[in-house]
Amino acid sequence: MILIYTGNGKGKSSASCGQALRALGQGMRVAFAQFLKQDGKSGEQIIMAKLLQENFLVGGKGFFTKPEQFPMHRAAAQEVLVWAKAKISCLDVLVLDEALYALSYGLITRDELREITAAFTSDSKPILVLSGRGLPDWLRDEAHLVTEMQEIKHPYAQGVSAQSGVDF
Repeated sequence: MILIYTGNGKGKSSASCGQALRALGQGMRVAFAQFLKQDGKSGEQIIMAKLLQENFLVGGKGFFTKPEQFPMHRAAAQEVLVWAKAKISCLDVLVLDEALYALSYGLITRDELREITAAFTSDSKPILVLSGRGLPDWLRDEAHLVTEMQEIKHPYAQGVSAQSGVDF
């Protein structure tokens, strides 16, 4: 089963964490990886690392803003993919937070992501959770659940900077 949290609104990573927590509460085996976030930059990382230990990976190098950063970000994304593939056979739930960003930036390819999604095509376990903006049609069609977060109002638009515990 493939679950996707996408859209321009806040809450995609939070929904992914919530899905992981729900599964853990049901005694399921969960692994969680983040593609772009740097370690130690967001609050959920502290809790998820404590809960999941070796089944939690922060594989990102931060914001991808310049073309010359591509090789570094691509290499980091590849490490997340290798880690995720190694985890699939012993899991009930795999969360790949920000996978859609990695895909849309070309840090991972459609074929590489399809290698992962192929293991999650049935309507039951295992469960794959993907998040990020830029959901391609082929993946939307393949998914079992797609939730789109829609921004209606955001403090940043009023000049309020990112807040600890809310934005990271």
